Amino acid sequence: MTLVLDTSALVALHVNGTARAIVSEAMERNHTWCASALAMTEALAVVDRLSDDEITRRDLEDELRRTWDYVAVVPVDQRCLDDASLLVRNQPLHVSDAIHLAAATRLPRPIRFVTFDPAQIPVALSLGFEVVSS
Repeated sequence: MTLVLDTSALVALHVNGTARAIVSEAMERNHTWCASALAMTEALAVVDRLSDDEITRRDLEDELRRTWDYVAVVPVDQRCLDDASLLVRNQPLHVSDAIHLAAATRLPRPIRFVTFDPAQIPVALSLGFEVVSS
C-alpha cells in the first residue's frame, strides 16, 4: 500500500503528541512513503510558528529534512495543478489541500492518506483513499 503524507502529517511526525504516534505507526506499516512537493515547503513554513527557540526550530527543520530524504516526492507540475483545480471547483477545499490530494491520485492504488486536516478527510474518502487521522 502507498502511504501519502500531507503537510499536517509530516509535521506531526516531528512534534510530540498523539498525532505523532498515529503517523509513526502508519509509516511502520507502510514502507512506501510519498508526498506532494508542496508538503516540505509548507512544513518548513510551519517550523517558525512552533517554537520561539532558534535551536528547537533548527532541530525540527533538520528532522523534517532527514525524513524527506526517504519520501518519494510527487511533482507539482501542470497536470497536478490542473487536477487540483478540478477538485477545488467541486469540493470545499483550499488550493493547497487540493494539491496534496491531486498528487496522491497520481500514485498506484491502494492509497493510505495521512492527514489531520478535517477538510481533506471527506474528499480523500470520496477519492477512494483509506484515511489515517485522529
